Amino acid sequence: MHTVQPGTLLSFLRLLCRLRGFAVVGQALTVLIVTRLMGVPLDPAPLWAGIGFLAAFNIVVTVRAMRAREVRPGELFAHLAVDIAVLTWLVGWSGGLENPFSSLFLLPIALSILSLPTAWVWATAAASILGFGLSVVFGRSLPHVHSMMGDTFNLHKAGMLVNFLVSAAVLLIFLVRIAALWRARERELASLRERFTRNEGIVALATHAASVAHELNTPLATLTLMVDELAANQAVAREDCNTMRAIVDQCRDRVRALAAPAIDVDKTSLVNLEDVIDRWQLVRPAIELRRSGSIAGHERVDPAVGHLLQTLLNNAADASAQSGSQQVDLALEFGDDILRGEIRDYGPGFAESAPMLPGTLFRTSKPGGLGIGLALSHATVERLGGELTMQPPSEGRGTRVAFRLPATVTP
Repeated sequence: MHTVQPGTLLSFLRLLCRLRGFAVVGQALTVLIVTRLMGVPLDPAPLWAGIGFLAAFNIVVTVRAMRAREVRPGELFAHLAVDIAVLTWLVGWSGGLENPFSSLFLLPIALSILSLPTAWVWATAAASILGFGLSVVFGRSLPHVHSMMGDTFNLHKAGMLVNFLVSAAVLLIFLVRIAALWRARERELASLRERFTRNEGIVALATHAASVAHELNTPLATLTLMVDELAANQAVAREDCNTMRAIVDQCRDRVRALAAPAIDVDKTSLVNLEDVIDRWQLVRPAIELRRSGSIAGHERVDPAVGHLLQTLLNNAADASAQSGSQQVDLALEFGDDILRGEIRDYGPGFAESAPMLPGTLFRTSKPGGLGIGLALSHATVERLGGELTMQPPSEGRGTRVAFRLPATVTP
């Protein structure tokens, strides 16, 4: 069964109000031209009454449509029913079946097919047939006239031409709008499908990572004891052993955090970004990290932000290493309740014809890379309600990856 989304119905309703406004102007001009310029002996009072009612109705419903957030199919059908009723009244008072504009009863049916569920389309068709029948049975015959257009038949042919142009214009406007909405929905669906595929892969990856974390916990504990014994027995290498111990402790903490169940973030689970950067430097001591900006007073953030920063720094360090560079630039700034960060590497960059965002799992340009870092980063920023962008630097080689996160990720 044909169904339509509520947001689409509201868009249709607003478009219908605009079309009705044009219809009111067109009807008024038609009455003026036919009764005054062409001298057709029609009773103008009923015609102007119908046009006036439609104009007043359109003003009221336009105000309502601009304020509404959603529309039900029944309301949109009621609008079309009013249009059909007024059209029945106008056609009945201006010739009935002889009126060249009587085929306009097809327009509400065409519009309903494009905007309403199937049941309401049949209701609109029934209303249009009823309106056409009433205008034929009870309509006043078009009087025989001689005007600048010739006799009644020539006048009828001119009216049919105008009717065709009006119908074509209305359908063109409506169909163009429908096509634009359809393309927008297709783009949205494509984006949702891509996001679903990526998130499904991330969930599978997380499940696997949790099981691996449980498996690694015991070996890491054993390795910690071995490093402690080595440090006690080898006094000369004690400094290196302490560094190894710090790295092992960091890995063990990360494994335990990975294996722990997800909980709501509170102040006790926040992490310090400066500590995150220090731990990263401990693991990547060969990298020259150039800092800029300040987040003083806002260092504590959601743990996911720490994971994000570590992932982006690792990606940047690996990219710089591909070009023989050991430099990575990091800019962090907090202002206007927004945490802004930018990481620049000095690697080979990326092809403009194949941008890497949004990230896709298991796609990488690094030798031996797993292809999950950028996808996880994009998913993290998306979950936190932020924005992640990737651009080439203003000068030189490399890549600039920037993120913006709302203040909700900080206390």
